[in-house]
This record gives sequence, structure tokens and C-alpha cells, in this order.
Amino acid sequence: MTKAPLSKAPQRDEEAMRQFVEDMARLLADWGFPPMAGRVVFTLMAANERSLTAGELAERLGVSAAAISGAVRYLIQISMVAREPVPGSRRDRYRLVDDSWYEVTVAKMSLLKTIADAADQGVTAAGGPGSIAGARLAGMRDFYLWVQDNLPSLLDQWAVEKRKAGR
Repeated sequence: MTKAPLSKAPQRDEEAMRQFVEDMARLLADWGFPPMAGRVVFTLMAANERSLTAGELAERLGVSAAAISGAVRYLIQISMVAREPVPGSRRDRYRLVDDSWYEVTVAKMSLLKTIADAADQGVTAAGGPGSIAGARLAGMRDFYLWVQDNLPSLLDQWAVEKRKAGR
């Protein structure tokens, strides 16, 4: 009887990982996310290390430290990345905020009401929902009000799923 060969643990494919980072950054850029910020956030997501310095990020992405500086500043501002000082050094390390996608979504929920209110002003300015422009704007307003009303229950469902999965 011959023994089946031992299966190897999956090996990390650095070239495929670099391509993944670029593809995801491009996808986010198509949605209006700053391209370098997308590259940085997905480099952090793809890293096996908990945090990386600006120099490490720059090296992995093949860019200047200045490009990294602007990107991490943006990511810190939107609460996706946290800065951690390196004890005894002037350098900082950058890490993803735990559950950053969830946190960013929660933080931006107030924007939904702002957009709905602005669209409502547009409905009035267009002469009401009976006009073509007013109807379009009313549809936008109603959509964002619906999302604002329903997003909290979706986020609650996600929290339950996350607990079930032990994340």
C-alpha cells in the first residue's frame, strides 16, 4: 500500500498578493477612493505583520515616503488606519483599525442624512417631485433615507455573524 503524499500548507504567492493589492486599489479608485490610500490600506490588509512603518509601506509599493505620508494621513482621518509610535524612535508604525470597514461605515452614517437633506432641498428647488428633476432628486432622497433607516439593522446582523464566526 502506498502512502498518499503529504499535502503542503498553502504557500504565500507574493506576486499574486501584489497584484491583488493593485486590483483592489484600482477597484476602490473607480469608486472615488484615493488610489494611493487604496494601495496602502490593502498593503496593510495583505501584510502578515500587525503594523508597518512608512518606509516598509513605501518599499513594498515602490513609492516615495511622501506618497505614503499623504495616504496614511487620509486613512487616519477616515478612521481606517491608526498610528502607533515606535518607542525610542521618531518613526511611527501604521496598522488597520480593528474592523475598519464596519467602523468607517458607522462613522459615515450621519452623511446619509446630510445627503438626503441636500437632495430634499434640490427637490424643492426643482419645483417639487412632479418635475423630472424633482422626481430624480426625490428618488435619491428616498433611497438615502431608506438606507439610513435600514443600515443599523444590517450592521447589527453583521455583529451577530461576526460573533458566531469568532472574529
